[in-house]
Amino acid sequence: SSGLTLSVSCLQPSCFGYPLSIFFIIINEFCERFSYYGMRAVLVLYFKYFLQWDDNLSTAIYHTFVALCYLTPILGALIADSWLGKFKTIVSLSIVYTIGQAVMSVSSINDLTDHNRDGSPDNVSVHIALSMTGLILIALGTGGIKPCVSAFGGDQFEDDQEKQRTRFFSIFYLSINAGSLLSTIITPILRAQECGIHSKQRCYPLAFGVPAALMAVALVVFIVGSRMYKKVQPQGNIMTQVAKCIGFAIKNRFRHRSKEFPKREHWLDWASEKYDKRLIAQTKMVLKVLFLYIPLPMFWALFDQQGSRWTLQATTMDGNFGAIQIQPDQMQTVNPILIILMVPVVDGLVYPLIKKCKINFTPLRKITVGMFLASLAFVAAALVQVQIDKTLPVFPAAGQSQIKVINLGTDNATVSFEPQIQNVNVTSMESTAYMTFETSQLLSFKVTSGNKITTQLTKLSEGSRYTLRVKNNATDIVAELLFDNVTSKPEEGNNLIRFINNLPDTINITMGDTSFGTLASLSASNYNLFPGGREYKITAIINSMPCSVISKALGFGSAYTIVINKCSGENLDVTYSEDIPPNTVHMAWQIPQYFILTCAEVVFSVTGLEFSYSQAPSNMKAVLQAGWLLTVAVGNIIVLIVAGASKLSEQWAEYVLFAALLLAVCIIFAVMAYFYTYIDPSEIEAQLDEEEKQVKKDQDVHEKQGEADSQM
Repeated sequence: SSGLTLSVSCLQPSCFGYPLSIFFIIINEFCERFSYYGMRAVLVLYFKYFLQWDDNLSTAIYHTFVALCYLTPILGALIADSWLGKFKTIVSLSIVYTIGQAVMSVSSINDLTDHNRDGSPDNVSVHIALSMTGLILIALGTGGIKPCVSAFGGDQFEDDQEKQRTRFFSIFYLSINAGSLLSTIITPILRAQECGIHSKQRCYPLAFGVPAALMAVALVVFIVGSRMYKKVQPQGNIMTQVAKCIGFAIKNRFRHRSKEFPKREHWLDWASEKYDKRLIAQTKMVLKVLFLYIPLPMFWALFDQQGSRWTLQATTMDGNFGAIQIQPDQMQTVNPILIILMVPVVDGLVYPLIKKCKINFTPLRKITVGMFLASLAFVAAALVQVQIDKTLPVFPAAGQSQIKVINLGTDNATVSFEPQIQNVNVTSMESTAYMTFETSQLLSFKVTSGNKITTQLTKLSEGSRYTLRVKNNATDIVAELLFDNVTSKPEEGNNLIRFINNLPDTINITMGDTSFGTLASLSASNYNLFPGGREYKITAIINSMPCSVISKALGFGSAYTIVINKCSGENLDVTYSEDIPPNTVHMAWQIPQYFILTCAEVVFSVTGLEFSYSQAPSNMKAVLQAGWLLTVAVGNIIVLIVAGASKLSEQWAEYVLFAALLLAVCIIFAVMAYFYTYIDPSEIEAQLDEEEKQVKKDQDVHEKQGEADSQM
């Protein structure tokens, strides 16, 4: 049989000294990560704008999904090791995964339930049901294959290819980051496109459809390489053995709890009746590392908020980078870009420098520093949030109304809000900011302009905004209240625009491709949405004569009332009145918090895995990998609990709360690390080998002795 196995491995084609099969595995991993991160990048905005969920529900469901994705790897590892083998597990779960991505893409097709063709789905519950089904299938797929793919790649090498295997894992990690980087750039661009059969919408079906297509490509590529793979038979799962061993030890210890039984050195030694010494020694090593894992989820709780809270923060910021226009969900690309730059810098420059300074920067110290940096990143995020909050408009609370005055006449005007609440002077063609009144107290207003006066009674509704249009005509004063049905800042960096016709004639107005219809003299149009960061052509047709002007460049998240004053030649004369100020805090201010968090990830994540592997026996790597992924899942669950229980109305306060929690956990971890003693598993295993040899030798001596006796 050894001849046969030799011939099989010789047949394995190679390329640059690597088995050819691993190139299929790397391409598959790249496509799979592209698919996963692409879908995840636009997910929170899909919840918010398409399914119309609020920020808190969107964040909660997002983190539930991520937690699921990190819980299922344990299931995947069990299926692969105990039942199907890695190859079949990867293929079958990839099919589930591809179906999930396709369902997700279908769930975001607006025309599916939009029967009245008004641009929003009539039956949102259908879309919710479909997208939740899709997400569950994706979590099963991505989680299930996560532990198998890298291990399956490692299986392809012979024992003497240690160097190539190490290089493979570096290339593998690089392909993960390359996939996530490209998809985080591309899918938000696809999302920002307009598409649809009956009405044009943000193109979520395309943003989810491209990842689905790539997942299908990943599956095909993987199956094509099928003939070349070295497939190792499933040999039972070490995790189940470890779990049984721990379970038996606890049960046995409980049975022998009375005083008459002598104590044992370690509680796991109570398993020695049933399990061999080696397994018990290995389990002790694993548990020692897993104990250190207990504080780690708090780091992931902060880290994974890049895709939820930080993306939602970016939606209230200005994404204009000169030549390019950045979408809020594209800010997440800062992380993979920095990772690709930072890993070589930290490994090649920072660590050697620290070593030169005679500082013993142990793995556990690196992890502690990583936690500290992540909490700093959230302090930075809170500072940015405070600046954003300063720019947000104040809307009327319950029991209040707001009024702004806009003077359309050639004379100055004075408006008195009665009874004796406030007087304002408004110069010609100018407008005031919004003034807040207690709705029940404001009864009437008096307008004085030139030598004319008019008084009107008011009946305002609570929590609303109004614009008071004032114009001194030849004969009288026109004073009319206009209801502004806007009580929140426009989302996604869009702008709201409406027009007031200040000409004596009826006119027809278009701006860009949007028609505002016909406006009678001194009447106002409804608000319409326009994407930010560009200029539009405003055209008014007056007595069948076109008159036009190019608008000023719109910012992001603003609202304007544009007053059309006159037409001279073919040029339109307009004035702008700002109803809601644009987003003024620039998205570039998010870069420091991303930079600090990426530094934290480099010293925390990379070190964590290396440390786990160095402190545990070779056959227990799967258990530790599962434990490590479990910390990510628990971290996402922590976000749900903290965000749900804190009930903080201010977002900056929530960031500070998370930073404080991580800092506290960081101190606890530093204490635990201080008392940790490093071990060398290979030394312990060698000792066990030695003991086993000794036992065997003693047995042989006994047997020989017995034989000699019988011959006598």
